[in-house]
Amino acid sequence: MTTNPTSLTPPPVGVEPGTPAQPASVVERPKPPLRILLTILQLAGLGVIGTGVLTALTSLLTAGLATVLVFGVGLVILVGLVYALFGVGWFEVARADGLYGLGVSHLKWRPRTRPGFAGWLRSLGRQAIDGRMWRALVNFLLACIAGTVVLRLLWSGLVWAMISFAPLTGAETTQGPWGGRFLSSWAPLPGILGALACAAAIVGLALLHRVLTRALIVPSREAELTEQVRTTSAQREGAVRAADVERTRIERDLHDGVQPRLVSVGMTLGLAQQKIDTDPAAAKALIDEAHTSTKAAITELRQLARGIHASVLDDRGLDAALSALASRSHIPVQLDVRLEPGSTGANAGCRDAEAAVYFAIAESLTNAAKHSRASECRVVVRTREGGVLWARVEDNGMGGAQVQPGGGLDGISNRVLAAGGTFRLDSPAGGPTALEVTVPCAS
Repeated sequence: MTTNPTSLTPPPVGVEPGTPAQPASVVERPKPPLRILLTILQLAGLGVIGTGVLTALTSLLTAGLATVLVFGVGLVILVGLVYALFGVGWFEVARADGLYGLGVSHLKWRPRTRPGFAGWLRSLGRQAIDGRMWRALVNFLLACIAGTVVLRLLWSGLVWAMISFAPLTGAETTQGPWGGRFLSSWAPLPGILGALACAAAIVGLALLHRVLTRALIVPSREAELTEQVRTTSAQREGAVRAADVERTRIERDLHDGVQPRLVSVGMTLGLAQQKIDTDPAAAKALIDEAHTSTKAAITELRQLARGIHASVLDDRGLDAALSALASRSHIPVQLDVRLEPGSTGANAGCRDAEAAVYFAIAESLTNAAKHSRASECRVVVRTREGGVLWARVEDNGMGGAQVQPGGGLDGISNRVLAAGGTFRLDSPAGGPTALEVTVPCAS
C-alpha cells in the first residue's frame, strides 16, 4: 500500500472538520442568580491569571519575530505560539459553553488536507487564521479586562462597606477609596451607596460579559447556513465521486474478469458441440473445462456482488461482517472490534456509517494483500461518543501508499466523505501503512 498522511474531512454542520455535531446539553443549567455569581467568580479568576497569560503570549510573539532570522529559531517559537493560541481559544470556548450552556462544539484543530510536511504547514496556516479561534481569543481578552475591573470594584466595594462603619471608630473623619474624606457621622450614607454602586457595576459587567460571549462564541445563523451548504456540497461531491469510482471498478472487473471467462465458456462449449459426434472423449473434456470455468465465473460474480453490497452486514451486523471479511483475507488479520450494544445499526444513518467503515476495511485488506507485501494486518474498530464509528487498519508492509484518482484508496476517501466522515492515510516508505476512518451515525 502507499501513503503520505492524507486527510479528507467533510466538515459537519456548524462543527469543526472531522467532529460530529453534538446534541444539545441536557444538564440542568445554573439558575440566573447562581450563573451571575459563577460569572463574577470566573471573571475575577481571569483577572488574576489573565495578565500572566497575555504577557506570555505577547512575549512569544516578540521573541519569535525578533529571532526569526536566527537559524530559524523564531519560526519554531511562532509555531509554538499558534499552538498556545489554540490552547487558550479551546479553553475559552469550553469555559463559555460550560458556564452558559451555549451548545457549541469545542474548538478543533484544522485537519490536514494534503500529505506530508506540506500538509502540516497548510494545516498550521489554516489554524493561524481560523476565525473561530480568534473570536475566542478576543472573548478571552475582554474577559480578562473585565476581570481586572471586577477585582478593582470588589476592592472598592469592600472599602466603601468598611467606611459605613466609621462612626464606630470614634474618629471625626474617614478617608474614602479615592482619597476623599468624610465626616464619620455622615460616612454610612456614602459607604452604603458606594458599596451598592460597586455591586451594581460588577453585576452589570457579568451581564455584559454574557452578551459579548454569546455574540463572539456562538456562530450566527448565516454562518451556520453557509457552513451547512458547504458541508452538504462536499458530501454530495464525495458521493458522486464514490459512485463514479465504484462504477469504474465494476466495469473493470466485469471486462477484465467475468466477461472474458464467460466468452471462453461459450467458445469451449461451441468446440464441444462440434466434437460431440466425432470425438466424444474430447467433447467431454471440453465440457468439464467449461463447467470449471463457469464455477469460477460464479465465484467472481459473488465476489463482485459482495463488493457492491455485503448482505451479512445487514443480516448480522458489522462485527460479524468484519469477522467474515478477515476469514477470507489472504494474509492473517488480527481483528479487535468493540462496539457498544445498541450504539449502531438502529437507523439508516448508522447502517450507512457501518457500510462505509466495512468497505474501507475491505479495500484496505485487499490493497495490503495485493501491493504491500505485508505478512499480517491489524484491524481495530471502536464506538466513540455520540455513536461515532472509528476504525484503524495497519499492516507491516513496505508502505508508500498514495491516493490515486480512481484507485481503491480514492474510493475509500470518497465513500467516507459522502457519509460525513474523515479519512486519514499514513504510509511512509518502508512502512508500516495505517489507515484511519471516522464516520458519525446520522440521526
